[in-house]
Amino acid sequence: MAWLKGLPKKGKKKEVLLVAGDVAETYEKFVLTMSRLKASFEHVFFVPGNHDLWLRREKENYIDSLQKLDKILDTCQRLGVETNPSVIDGLAIIPLFSWYHESFDREKDIPGIRIPSLELACKDFRACKWPDGLTNGDNSLATHFDAMNDKNKDTVQEMLASCNQIISFSHFIPRLELCPEKRMLFYPNLPKMIGSDFLEARIRYIHGARGNTNACHIFGHTHFCWDVLLDGIRYVQAPLAYPRERKRRMNGGEDWLPFCIYSKGELTENMSPCYWSDYYASNPRTPDVTELTPWVARFYRKL
Repeated sequence: MAWLKGLPKKGKKKEVLLVAGDVAETYEKFVLTMSRLKASFEHVFFVPGNHDLWLRREKENYIDSLQKLDKILDTCQRLGVETNPSVIDGLAIIPLFSWYHESFDREKDIPGIRIPSLELACKDFRACKWPDGLTNGDNSLATHFDAMNDKNKDTVQEMLASCNQIISFSHFIPRLELCPEKRMLFYPNLPKMIGSDFLEARIRYIHGARGNTNACHIFGHTHFCWDVLLDGIRYVQAPLAYPRERKRRMNGGEDWLPFCIYSKGELTENMSPCYWSDYYASNPRTPDVTELTPWVARFYRKL
């Protein structure tokens, strides 16, 4: 909240803010946060993250997490926060709904250590509640959230025909290359609960299979700063992150956010520093190497 309170009030410039989810765990704080953001920016766009749909403090208020999602989207409409594609001064902005699925992870697991199960490590399994037919155990949630984008197909098609510059954004990540390798992660199975292949397919439909010089996708969720060009699309994550993360990381959030991605009719230069994308700019990805890095290994015992 301290960061929010430090934002200036809305000025004369037409500023647009993209909020890639995980705003607040409770509805009350969500409304307060989005109201403050709307007071500082002329246009605010939002996609939901997993934390926004948690019910552990509000179980009595909702049948399930989808009901809370409906309420959040209705509230966004009331506040003037955009959750649908829109064009502003020739710039097309496309929010994309998504959810993760375990099969997104196709890299080797770390053998020989005891890693807590996803159910224990990920609060979503306990904090979210889903109707029958939807579960974190398969692709059902990922396909459900992806299908929510279908209602905007005609609008997106019109944008593709009329707009030279398009920025899409999501909460979850669309490509495994946008996360460090398992041996470098404090929870090595993190890649199983971060991303969606359906999301990447949706992004490629928008920006083209080979991308283009104006193609950009913003994402969130993992709290790793990232700014990289992959197969013709620029992928950017600029996380505010948790306060404790900002204290210990060299590239965490509050001092340089909001990050300007588009100005004067074009995409801005790469964000800097971005520890992990900078690392992979100089080092190949080697997922077949499964020996934990020293800073991770000290937290695990071999079986």
